[in-house]
Amino acid sequence: MKDFEDFDFFRDDEAVADPYPYFEALRSRCPVQREPHHDVLMVTGYDEALQVYNDTETFSSCVSVTGPFPGFPVPLDGDDVSDLIERHRDELPMSDQLPTLDPPLHTAHRALLMRLITPKRLKENEASMWRLADRVLDGFLDGGEGDAIDGFAAPFTLLVIADLLGMPEQDRDDFARTLRRASGGGIGGTGDRALAHSPLEFLYDRFVPYIEDRRREPRDDVLTGLATATFPDGSTPDVQDVVRVASNVFAAGQETTVRLLGSALKLIAEDAALQERLRSDRDAIPNFIEETLRVESPIKGDFRLARVPTAVGGVDVPAGTTLMLVNAAANRDPRQFEDPAAFDPSRKNARRHIAFGRGAHTCPGAPLARAEARVGIERLLDRTTGIRVSERAHGPADDRRYRYVPTHILRGLTHLTLEFTRAEDKA
Repeated sequence: MKDFEDFDFFRDDEAVADPYPYFEALRSRCPVQREPHHDVLMVTGYDEALQVYNDTETFSSCVSVTGPFPGFPVPLDGDDVSDLIERHRDELPMSDQLPTLDPPLHTAHRALLMRLITPKRLKENEASMWRLADRVLDGFLDGGEGDAIDGFAAPFTLLVIADLLGMPEQDRDDFARTLRRASGGGIGGTGDRALAHSPLEFLYDRFVPYIEDRRREPRDDVLTGLATATFPDGSTPDVQDVVRVASNVFAAGQETTVRLLGSALKLIAEDAALQERLRSDRDAIPNFIEETLRVESPIKGDFRLARVPTAVGGVDVPAGTTLMLVNAAANRDPRQFEDPAAFDPSRKNARRHIAFGRGAHTCPGAPLARAEARVGIERLLDRTTGIRVSERAHGPADDRRYRYVPTHILRGLTHLTLEFTRAEDKA
């Protein structure tokens, strides 16, 4: 095994291409271990990650998105930094977003979100996914080759989220164009740096008039339900509170599901036997998706800040310590998953993965992501008789070239060029 003593996970390009040898090396030494470059305690063990996820009193989510960057605004001195966290948390990036909130504020805002993502609404939304998938595939399948990320996964998930939120149909094309400009014409691009720097501000600007309009003139639609939802104590949220929830659902839900679809389609296109199995047995697709989430978690990890001195997995954790809960490593913990690096679409405990987190911050959009992936995969299989990775774009089977999103948080392909035979083209 490579010596990772001087390896900087947060800065090294090798960690983007393939982080798993580093995670294995860390866990083999200790499932809770401090990395030397940014003073982050890396939690690579499954049970140890669950311990932290399930303890919101000891561990704050205020640094969930930022981790060690750009650092906490003030020194975190003392044996209880709770007061410092509350006084300065608003100075941290993304401090108004659900993943960074702690109970009881998180509890109230999550309840507001769950008024939007109800089982009834998700069922209705799934019924429309088949139509939306076909709408995107109509153009994507022309020509026999296309980028599955920019050409299918990204526009499909955008339409699904827009449909869930009840965005007016007449606004969706303009909305999509602006988001594509923010990402440089696609999820993997560079784009308009002003928008890319703070894309949620753009979403706020778009959702405010929707919510204000529905409060003035309620209608029988999803936006009205969101606009008129109340906190658990019966109080009415500020418009900005509602807008932040809607924007977070849109941004987070789309990005992670794109990564999930990209990983799943790569696996299908690379393995002819697997592809044939999924074509002949559609009931195998849900567990295939769970195993994809386990092996290639769209979110590599999440961060927490220790409020008080504690211990995780028998390792002392001083107050003020930043921890990274490495979902991607925990999902390959051999103490939990047999032969963890192997992809097994029939794995019986695949759904025990923590790709969606656990505890109070379990991703509320997990059922939506699962449904989007299943529908997207099924419709692509329905409308093709063969799917292959393009050797022109990615090289031969024994020497593939793939590029991954250059971040320590997300795990996913920037592009995936596929070749396919349309079902209607088969003689």
